[in-house]
Amino acid sequence: MDEALARQAFDLAIQSHKPDFGTFFLARLLALDISYRDEKCIIQFPVQDFLFNPQGSLHGGVLATIMDISMGHLIHHAYGRGGATIEMKVQYMRPVKTGPAVCVGGFLKRGKNLAFLESRLEDASGALAAIATSTWKCSPASPPEATLFMY
Repeated sequence: MDEALARQAFDLAIQSHKPDFGTFFLARLLALDISYRDEKCIIQFPVQDFLFNPQGSLHGGVLATIMDISMGHLIHHAYGRGGATIEMKVQYMRPVKTGPAVCVGGFLKRGKNLAFLESRLEDASGALAAIATSTWKCSPASPPEATLFMY
């Protein structure tokens, strides 16, 4: 493990974090680059060895966290407020050992109180590494029209 890189990432997160979407401590520690396009939240991030499991790949909990962030940030972006994860399922398909990696969160179905989302995470080669689906409780300022988005 590159201890100097781990310390540098932690120090940068401590110095630059703010309690807001995209800039909270974990987003800074994981060096997440978050953007939005076409009703999707796209997160690009480096794969850093200080986040590896004993088998030498990105820990599944880190993958799940990034996928949850992609869906939560999309809820906030689309509804104008945050929501709460009711449930989330992750299917791991291949280890992530090199980066950068990319995660894309999108709506499967969007209602005024509940939303169903999917997040897909690809490794540096573009191979699908994990898929997550989730249900979110939403608290919109003004309810959006119910729409259906598929990948």
